[in-house]
Amino acid sequence: MTRVSALAVCSAVLTGPALAQESTGRIAPDAVYQVSEPLGAYTDDVLFGKVWPDAALARRDRSLITLSALIASGNTGPVGSHTRIGLENGLTPEEIAELAAHLAFYAGWPVAIGAVYEIEAFYKERGISVEIDTSAAPLELDADSESARKAAVARSIGSVSPSLGDDTDNVLFADLWRRPGLAPRDRSLATVAALIAMGQAEQLGYHLNRALDAGLSLEEAREVPRHLAYYTGWPRAVSAVTVMGDVFKARAAADEAPAALGVLRREGAETFAGPQENFTGTATVGPLFTAPGPAALRGGVVRFEAGARTAWHTHPLGQTLYVTEGCAWVQTEGGEIIAAGAGDIVQIPPETRHWHGASPDAAMEHLALLEAVDGNSTNWMEKVDAETYSKGPADNSCG
Repeated sequence: MTRVSALAVCSAVLTGPALAQESTGRIAPDAVYQVSEPLGAYTDDVLFGKVWPDAALARRDRSLITLSALIASGNTGPVGSHTRIGLENGLTPEEIAELAAHLAFYAGWPVAIGAVYEIEAFYKERGISVEIDTSAAPLELDADSESARKAAVARSIGSVSPSLGDDTDNVLFADLWRRPGLAPRDRSLATVAALIAMGQAEQLGYHLNRALDAGLSLEEAREVPRHLAYYTGWPRAVSAVTVMGDVFKARAAADEAPAALGVLRREGAETFAGPQENFTGTATVGPLFTAPGPAALRGGVVRFEAGARTAWHTHPLGQTLYVTEGCAWVQTEGGEIIAAGAGDIVQIPPETRHWHGASPDAAMEHLALLEAVDGNSTNWMEKVDAETYSKGPADNSCG
């Protein structure tokens, strides 16, 4: 019974039928050069000439994240070829089987089943069998981390869809994540790759932290978006970088010796103009702060000139506003515009569409406080139109 055939890594590239061109020493097929010579050159000189050999990430890990990205994005055509490369690079048939099962939960059953057919065809051709050890004991999860995760699931998922919350706790984490077929580091790394491939960057924070806690190094993590850019496209890789950077900064801050007291001085602190896509009128944001770990609190000062306002938006865990100057107008979807003056505190529930800003005739400033879930604290939507804004208190008063 053949388990893994001896293969050269260059024996497969981006598509199943595409094999190395032995006569030319190229990896990209002749057809690629005939249709797009630049694509052939980038394939040979950059992707397989520089990226894959880079020691910043082991070849086995590169195969793991490539297969994860291909499966998650539904690009099943190259899965057979990259299964072949993965086996040569050290993945086992059992790990690939576990990978397919894992990604069904994150990318959906249809794409996972489609990938399995490609893998099965290659295994059948090579006489490879899969032997799952059903006697292995489930892995143990960190009790404190699980307690925090369950609380977050109860708040953000269970309160809306109790059955989904139950399956998240009892199937996804209590069963799938405890399966020993993939090491915890590899399971988290595969999840990170799948999320990048699907463009779900806002969920990266939690799983990247799990991967780092399980043994993925910072150097390895930094290489993941670079590798995946060639398989998922630059926009998705770049979107992931922002969230990953926040994770790196938070972990670095947590590793530093805690100071007895910290003061963020307003004088000289960095401020910036509120992005036009998220604000109407002139708003100045800053200074901003992020609480030291393990706290998830963040916030900052926002100053609105007269008539300025945010776009509609939501926060996964809600938001608290402390008005320090002027008169704030705040509205939740379907409700009236409420005025709040200096010294007032406004509490906005989780996942509630709302906007806030200054009254038409005076500037307003508030301190905004909120928490992040998986690195995401705000979901921006469309701007507040003039008609909606015009329905504020007739006398522009703050009660």
